Amino acid sequence: MNKWFAKVQADERLYPSHISLYLALFQIWNSNRFRNPLSVARSELMKLSKIGSNNTYAKCLKELDRWGYLEYIPSHDPIKGSKVYMFTFDTTTKTTTDTTTATALRPYINSSKQSKQVNNDSNLKKNYDEPL
Repeated sequence: MNKWFAKVQADERLYPSHISLYLALFQIWNSNRFRNPLSVARSELMKLSKIGSNNTYAKCLKELDRWGYLEYIPSHDPIKGSKVYMFTFDTTTKTTTDTTTATALRPYINSSKQSKQVNNDSNLKKNYDEPL
């Protein structure tokens, strides 16, 4: 979470509604032992994040997806629920510029113990955890 908070602090696009929605998703992800994907219901997330408007909820979720904080796969079936893939953020130091940047990690498909580091300068790549 500390690495995520550092990234959030530097990102001027984020508003409190984005942060509260992400933290609600993180709580659900934590409760599910960090398994991806999450199956989420709008009403549950809106209640947990204290977002009162369907439009604000949809806008924030789509922006978090577009900006690389998570991957959102909407479902138009109220029984199935939408899918959300949460990402793991890591801090690394680039030796060429000697600056610290946050990167998203995506585990290799065939191994849950190895991870592939992906550059995060302008667009984070998607991070998929293998389902158990």
